[in-house]
Amino acid sequence: MGISLAIITSTSAVAAEGVSENKQAMLNNIVVDKVFVDKSARTLQLLSDDKVIKSYHIALGGNPIGHKQQQGDQRTTVGSYTLDYKNEKSGYYRSIHISYPNTTDKARAKSQGVSAGGDIMIHGQKNGFGALGLLNQQRDWTEGCIAVTNDEMDEIMAAVNVGTPIEIVE
Repeated sequence: MGISLAIITSTSAVAAEGVSENKQAMLNNIVVDKVFVDKSARTLQLLSDDKVIKSYHIALGGNPIGHKQQQGDQRTTVGSYTLDYKNEKSGYYRSIHISYPNTTDKARAKSQGVSAGGDIMIHGQKNGFGALGLLNQQRDWTEGCIAVTNDEMDEIMAAVNVGTPIEIVE
């Protein structure tokens, strides 16, 4: 019985690996034209022609409710932005920068006498902690960024081009 179980486990691992490769191949053949983040549902979705191609569970900052007001508030911005550059040398595996703050964000922060902050990213796990990705994703732990596992970040980096719009809702 132990041998049968080992064969089943081995076969399942091969099958799962094949499914993952097929999903990545599918993502490579589709143009992702928008990223949609629902903070309350803790999801990031890749869209093509308004159809969800792939959905990911995300972790946010320690104070996720509401629009980012200032540097250090541990909130993720809300609104329409652009994914404006990719960072392969991130302190959090790999990352894609969100174009926050925009002109409106800067003006609001200035009127309140605070810094709007910046460096809001979609990123993987903190370097050296990738093996804890699934555990980390069970809680909000970033400073205001949008976190996924490292494997998911690889998929997102491959599927999303610089210049893709991102919409973030509460």
